[in-house]
Amino acid sequence: MIRTKFSKEEELIMLYTILENLREGVNVVDEKGILLFVNKASAYYARSTVERMLGEHISKFYPRAALFEVLKTKQPLLDIRIEHDDGRKYIVNAVPLIINDKFRGGVATFRDVTEIEELSQKLESLEMELCLSKVDDAFDAIIGKEGSLKEAVLKAQRAIGSPGGPRHSIIVGESGTGKTMFAKAMYYFAKKIGVLSQEAPFIEVNCAQFTNPDIAAIEIFGSEKGAFTGAVEKKGLLELANGGMFFLDEAHALEHYQTMLLKVLETGKVRRIGGRKEIDIDVIIVAASTKNLKNVLLPELYQRLAQYEIKLSPLRERPLLEKEQLLKYFKENYEKKAQDRYKIKLKVNFSNAAKDVLLNAYYPRNIRQFRDIVNASIDAALPIISEIEKNSEIHSLIDIDNIPFDFLESEDTCKCEEKGLADIISDNVENQEELINKIILRLREKGLGPRKISNILKGKGFCIEYYQVAYILKKLLSQ
Repeated sequence: MIRTKFSKEEELIMLYTILENLREGVNVVDEKGILLFVNKASAYYARSTVERMLGEHISKFYPRAALFEVLKTKQPLLDIRIEHDDGRKYIVNAVPLIINDKFRGGVATFRDVTEIEELSQKLESLEMELCLSKVDDAFDAIIGKEGSLKEAVLKAQRAIGSPGGPRHSIIVGESGTGKTMFAKAMYYFAKKIGVLSQEAPFIEVNCAQFTNPDIAAIEIFGSEKGAFTGAVEKKGLLELANGGMFFLDEAHALEHYQTMLLKVLETGKVRRIGGRKEIDIDVIIVAASTKNLKNVLLPELYQRLAQYEIKLSPLRERPLLEKEQLLKYFKENYEKKAQDRYKIKLKVNFSNAAKDVLLNAYYPRNIRQFRDIVNASIDAALPIISEIEKNSEIHSLIDIDNIPFDFLESEDTCKCEEKGLADIISDNVENQEELINKIILRLREKGLGPRKISNILKGKGFCIEYYQVAYILKKLLSQ
């Protein structure tokens, strides 16, 4: 690689050009807060010009600047949310300016998040309206309630419908097992039996989304004006959930504010960050995690939350009948969308081979992955929308070669304890030779040679040597 050398002057010009054209605002101040550099974005946010701002004190344009705190403490402030008097909201990163080991001022970069937050609030509002407008099917909407899932539903109903009042609970299950959907089913059930009012909120927070524990605490518990630089009065999610259900997803990431949550559970009161007043709240808390929370949470907090611990089994441990119900649901949902969106009368069926592979495969990401694979298999058997006339009637048979090949080839798909792919399909496939030929041709199309194809087939339970693969290929390609 050829590296172009620049003079110091050229490097400075290049750096200046980059800073000038950033969409984020940039401010540089000296030890007294006098602006030494501002870029175009900063001038735009301040409703001023670069020329007018240079040499002035930053407070004239940014009265709540995070740089005040940096100049005072000589410590960085990262990912700070500041709301200015005009209502604009910014996320700010401010750090001390150190030159030759001497403190010479501070540098701040910031971006306007006002529109993003407003859109987010509108989206949350629309989602809430949608939640409240849904028919209260509660647990009736859950597909397949056999075996362990039936037990989970009964335990959840007891937790919500206890005569002594609804209990907090924990939902544990692998990724993709439906923890969020189950929590919402508990919420609808609570409304259905009168434990919650029809207007009761369902507030959800993913605890793992926060990289900064301070921001997490502010979002969950709220803040009072003046609690820290740029702090505004703000209700936390717990307050917003008052009278309803508060769903803590990925609750194993609660580590930094467990004590605060424990106090809420013990007292039924929440105190905002920087506040003195305790606010009464009445909320059902449901925590969900892919991990065993007993090994993660404080013993007292775990005891409070795990009054009912509900375990959702992975798809591989669920009965065949339940998997068949899920497959039927995904198929019918696909058909319904084709009808509703494009007026296409679609009828989908699965061959025995395809059905058996889909039902018996191992899905590391559980129901979500199962759904995605079913949808992709149907996609592969159909033309695209531009090739279909409106009001068409289509009958499609999904065969094994429609299943996404990277899925079929993956070792993960055949981790069933007792069956390989050959065992799964041999019971129902009338012409196993035809199926093997299809698989070999598909592998050949991907550029694999006889030895690699033989190894893959052996991994699936087909004992076919590489020279046999070579013979089959020669015969098939000569036809």
